This record gives sequence, C-alpha cells and structure tokens, in this order.
Amino acid sequence: MSRFRFLTEGEDVPKLSALALTIGSLTLLSPAASAADVPYPNRPIRWVVAFAPGGSLDRVARMLAPRLSDALGQPVAIDNRPGAGGNLSAELVARSAPDGYTLYVTSLALVVNASLYRKLPYDPLQDFAPITLLGAAQQVLVAHPSLPVRSVADLIALAKRSPGKIDYVSSGNGTSGHLAMALFTSTAGIDLIHVPYKSIAQAQADLIAGQVPLFFPTIPGALPFIQAKRVRALAVGSEKRSTALPDVPTMHESGLKGFEASAWYPLLVPAGAPRAVIDRVNAAVLTTINAPQMHKQLVAEGVEPIGSTPEHLASYMRSEMAKWAKVVKAAGIQAQ
Repeated sequence: MSRFRFLTEGEDVPKLSALALTIGSLTLLSPAASAADVPYPNRPIRWVVAFAPGGSLDRVARMLAPRLSDALGQPVAIDNRPGAGGNLSAELVARSAPDGYTLYVTSLALVVNASLYRKLPYDPLQDFAPITLLGAAQQVLVAHPSLPVRSVADLIALAKRSPGKIDYVSSGNGTSGHLAMALFTSTAGIDLIHVPYKSIAQAQADLIAGQVPLFFPTIPGALPFIQAKRVRALAVGSEKRSTALPDVPTMHESGLKGFEASAWYPLLVPAGAPRAVIDRVNAAVLTTINAPQMHKQLVAEGVEPIGSTPEHLASYMRSEMAKWAKVVKAAGIQAQ
C-alpha cells in the first residue's frame, strides 16, 4: 500500500497545509536539537600539560589521566606543551574550541606570568574557565650536605654573616622555586645569589654535585634525593607538615610566621565552555582524586589533593596573582 493518498472531497486543505508546515519545521529543527542532546563526552579528550614530561606537574597528570578516563568514559590523552614559562601552552588552550575537549593543567606560572612579561598573548583570568584546583605540591627548602646548616635558623645566621655570598639554584626566573626563595629571602631579611638554570634536571644535577648549595623545589621532585641523603631538607613551605616528610618542620615552625609557598595545579578549559561540561569534569575529577588509593598515591608523592569548586579556584587565582605580583616587583624578577 502506498504511503501517500489523495485528498478526498471536502477535506480541509488549510489544516493539512498547517500540519505539513509543522512537521517540516520539526524536521528542520531536529538536527540541532539532537546535537544539543549529545552527552558529553562522546569522543577522546586532549589534556594539555604546560610543562615537559618528568616534572611533578606531568607526574600528577599522568597519575590522574587513566582514572579520569574511567570516570568520563572516554580516553584522556596527555599532550605536553612546554615552552616560554608556560606561555606557549596557555596561548594554545586559550585559542582552542571551548567545547570541553581540551583540558589544561598548569601551575602558578599562569598568574605569575602577568607580572613577569610586559605583554601576554592571553589573559590569565579572562581566557580560561576554572574547573577545579587539583592539588598543591608542597615545596621544600633543601641544602647540599656540604653547606654547614641543619635548620632554617642556621641558614639565616650563616647568610647574615656572609651576605651575598651563598648561591641558590632554580629552574628559571619566575619559576615556583625562584619565587619561593625570593619570598624566603625577603621574609628572613637575607641576601642570597640566584643562579637560574634552563631546566629542573640541570638544576638538580648541580645541586647534588655541590656546585650550588641551595634549592627550593617541590617535594615530588626532591623526595628521592632527600631519602637518599644526597640533600638535606631544612623546611617545607606549606602551612602544615608534609605527610611525605613528617620530620621536616614548616617555615612557620622555623620562625617565619605566615610563610606559605606551594606549586599549585589548576585544571582549566577555554573560556566559554558550557557550565554543564565544567560541572561534569569537576565531578569526575573529585571522584578521581578522592578515591582512597589515588589520594594515598598523591600524598605519598608530596602532593596535597584538594578538589575545589570552579568559583573557589577563580578566587584563589586572583589572590595568588596579587600576592606574587608583590614578590616579583620587590625582588625585581624579570622573565629570561
């Protein structure tokens, strides 16, 4: 039987025409409607990491990626984009489609770079939508065993006896290690000489060799050398002691009240991403980092799992930008 029929005598032509128009309109609208109803995510996700493989930020991302993939039901592929102190990756993500398929994990460099560079190809606060603060890698002030100090008080006393004669290393101007040491010297009222390197691997190598006696790295990177007694841990920069280094005092306990410096890791997407996507990724991340085994692994690495709301991360980024802008200005720090 045919699917079509002819009009019968007396049939209401206008009513049929209206019905046809309605059906036609629904047909035209249906592709858009169905596209909007496609669940997120429905294809692989790229996770851009601001720095090179092997660092603490990269290790955290690679620990979380498989579990995050399980939680979202799609592959999550790490894409390391180092360069220009994090600016290359930030510009790449800022210009990416705001569809939730490009995630971005970086460090405090994102907000510090606003003070280090005269002009950036992106806005740290306006070009990204916060998802969550993944966590913070506590920093630890370490000394080569050849330096005759066993505490922060010893170091301050030695530096005051020999102003401008003790070197410290960092992995570059404006990096978390450089900023932490600049805050330390300012708070303690001492003068140390900064020796910037181009990579953390080079900085660690010369520290362990005794070429430079001091460094303020993150715990995940320094922990193997501390445990092997290649370097001596003097104090952690966080407000509370590290589970990974329970016998090492904080700067606060060492006499520097209110001192706090850590390498924190925000998870972001390009600005304009739908709130539903942000909430979906936020929920998946919180599920991932709060899983007992993952939480334990992160803590053992010296990383404090946090997991915040997007609003909390936005507020924290603004406050950290203001805090470190003062440190950069007071120390006269410039980008390399």
